Amino acid sequence: MVWQQRMQTLVQVVFPPRCLGCGGLVESDFGLCGACWRDTPFISGLTCDLCGVPLPGTSDRAEHCDDCLTIQRPWRQGRAALLYEGRGRRLVLALKHGDRHDIARPAARWMARLVRPILARDSLVVPVPLHLGRLLARRYNQAALLAEALAEELDLTASVDALRRPEPTRSLDGKGRDERFATLSGRIAANDARSGLLADRPVLIVDDVMTSGATLAAAAEACLAAGASEVCVCVLARVAKET
Repeated sequence: MVWQQRMQTLVQVVFPPRCLGCGGLVESDFGLCGACWRDTPFISGLTCDLCGVPLPGTSDRAEHCDDCLTIQRPWRQGRAALLYEGRGRRLVLALKHGDRHDIARPAARWMARLVRPILARDSLVVPVPLHLGRLLARRYNQAALLAEALAEELDLTASVDALRRPEPTRSLDGKGRDERFATLSGRIAANDARSGLLADRPVLIVDDVMTSGATLAAAAEACLAAGASEVCVCVLARVAKET
C-alpha cells in the first residue's frame, strides 16, 4: 500500500493533473479548474422530464418542453448533463473527435447525478451504436465510452454491442426535425447475439448529444422491439433552441 501511494505521488509529480477544459493545473485528475467549471453550461433547475432541456420557472410535477409535447417519445424519461453550447460543446467535440477519452469518466459522473433517481435497479446501459464503417474510421464510439463509464458509476451492467446499425446513414447536419426522424427510422436494430440481454429488462440508452431525438428514438424502438420492459435515455449534452 505504501509503495502504491509513493508511485501515485511520483506519477502526479511527473504528470500533474490538468483541467479537462483549458489544460491548467488542478488538484485532482479528471477535473475542471474554477474558471472552466463556471463557464461549463451544466443543466440544473426545472427541466423537461423527457429530454432534459431546461425549462423556465419551477414546478412540483413532471413538465415537458414544446418539442416533447408534439413528438411521441418512445422512452419513459430522459436527462442531459450539459447544454450543447460554449464549453459544453467543446467538451463533447473533444470526446467525439479529439481522442479525449479522459472526458468520459467525469462526464459519466455529471450524467449519473441526474439519471440515478429515475432508473430501475437492474437497468442495462446501452450506447447508441455507430455503423461499422464509421467506427473503423473514428476508431471508437464515444457513446460506448460514456455508457461504460456511466454503468461503472451507477454500479450497473453495460452492453456496448446490444444495438447495431446495419447500414450507414447520411449526415444529419443541417437537417430539420422531420427529415432527421425519416432518415433514422428503422435504421437501428438489436444485435441478435445480445437480444436476450434486452428482453424483459429496463434499458438506459446513452449518447453524447441529443438534437431532435431521432437517433435516440430509433435506438429506443429497437430495444422495445427486442422486448425491453421500458427505456430511459441520458445524454452528455442537449441542443436547446434559442429563446
